[in-house]
Amino acid sequence: HTASVLTNGKVLVVGGWNGSYILDSAELYDPSTETWTTTSNMNNARYGHTASVLTNGKVLVAGGWNSSYALDSVELYDPSTETWTTTSNMNNVRYGHTASVLTNGKVLVVGGWNGSYILDSAELYDPSTETWTTTSNM
Repeated sequence: HTASVLTNGKVLVVGGWNGSYILDSAELYDPSTETWTTTSNMNNARYGHTASVLTNGKVLVAGGWNSSYALDSVELYDPSTETWTTTSNMNNVRYGHTASVLTNGKVLVVGGWNGSYILDSAELYDPSTETWTTTSNM
């Protein structure tokens, strides 16, 4: 699973594996009340994914594994509506990768595994256009 601190101070925990199956669930932790609440499920079950809080407050969940193969699918969580929407797919399937929000607001996704081999590739997500572009390999 991943855990991301939202701009409202709550923590969004999404996906993962419970020992039997891969999860599409999402929960919110409110540190001010020390309580958990469920929120809407992701469109795709996944683990080994990344979750990045964008400058607009939405959370970008990218890639991962769905029990059969690595994913290139990406979805956005909107904390104001507690809903998920799909956005454009990454250029490569990846699991176990990293993601970093850059100072320009773009998200750099690097490395991981595609189900056959370890990746040295990297790509950038632009929230303003909701598109992915490849960048130089590591």
